[in-house]
Amino acid sequence: MKKLTFSLLLLGGSLFASSGETLFDNKCGMCHIKTIPQERSALVAPPVFGVMRHVKMSYQTKEEALVFMNAYVMNPSKQKSVCMPSKIQKFGLMPSQKENVTEEELHTITSWMYDNFPPKNFKGGMWRTR
Repeated sequence: MKKLTFSLLLLGGSLFASSGETLFDNKCGMCHIKTIPQERSALVAPPVFGVMRHVKMSYQTKEEALVFMNAYVMNPSKQKSVCMPSKIQKFGLMPSQKENVTEEELHTITSWMYDNFPPKNFKGGMWRTR
């Protein structure tokens, strides 16, 4: 009976676990948008597709990118940043998210980001529709 109860608890926990996109929306989406901005002056942080473009240009594998992203989000610095200096000048340095996200949540978020951004039709600031 104890094994059955434990198994049901594990199953229930996994059913209610948040997806990467849901976690992104709740933890990151207030600053980083997932779409092309209608009004660039309203941005408070770079859109996620631009961030991920730079991450993927800097790190060759998903594993390397996730290690970087997880470390950077918890302890950001200008020296570690993969964003262009002009973006840091415009938006400032990202604040540490140590108090906002757990390591497990962050891994789920960054894995989802890596798998979904930038979209295949994104080419450095422009969407390709052809």
